[in-house]
Amino acid sequence: MKFRYIAGAVALALSLAACGTSQSATKTAESADTVLKVGASPVPHAEILNFVKQNLAPAAGLKLEVVEFTDYVQPNVQLDEGQLSANFFQHKPYLDDFNASKGTKLTFVTPVHLEPLGLYSKKITSLSALAGGATVAVPNDATNLGRALKLLADNGLVKLKDGVGTAATERDVVDNPKKLQFKPLEAAQLPRSLEDVDAAVINGNYAIEAGLKPASQALVLEKTEGNPYVNGLVVQAGHEKDANIVTLGKLLQDPKVKDFIKQKYEGSVIPAE
Repeated sequence: MKFRYIAGAVALALSLAACGTSQSATKTAESADTVLKVGASPVPHAEILNFVKQNLAPAAGLKLEVVEFTDYVQPNVQLDEGQLSANFFQHKPYLDDFNASKGTKLTFVTPVHLEPLGLYSKKITSLSALAGGATVAVPNDATNLGRALKLLADNGLVKLKDGVGTAATERDVVDNPKKLQFKPLEAAQLPRSLEDVDAAVINGNYAIEAGLKPASQALVLEKTEGNPYVNGLVVQAGHEKDANIVTLGKLLQDPKVKDFIKQKYEGSVIPAE
């Protein structure tokens, strides 16, 4: 009886060990099969991610699914709801404003590139030709509106209240010698507005997507030195150190990605340093 008991105990222990090994192997397989689902604006963000997916991710053992969005709201909403693993479309000032207004807890992880904001027109070819009373379309979200007004102020078209910087709204315009009329629109609509307005301040990604060339076609372009509007990878708070997120962050800062950005966008998109 004692022998049978010992033999049974040994068999049970071996069975449990085998089960544990099987479960561990399953978990490892599941981990290996995990797909990182990243939301992105089509240009340049999704293009950059697809370059990483095709050229760098396989060797790093990373599986990427790139989900494209044409607005600045849903990528954060879906990330907050857990439908995405990360997103890549925004700068930190926009993220901070979104978190404050929506009560989300999303975190900026890795800087990747800068898309200089520019003033464009289909009716004039120089800033000096902008007529009195001209209509200028601007982004209607808080951070990019302030950024647009600062661009106009930096180029002498308006004067802003002292110290307001990129937090400016139309109420902070204290001098407007040309009596410009501002037309706030959703950022994605700004390129299409060029047919109806005299000029428009357009975010770099939407300008490129619309076939505009910021480096050569913008009447004025935002300065890059000391610019806080670097676009980067964003995740839910608490997931910054997830292995796949850390890997993707490193790949997005790889020299090959920087070279890809420089060659493809020719100064219209600038790699983060």
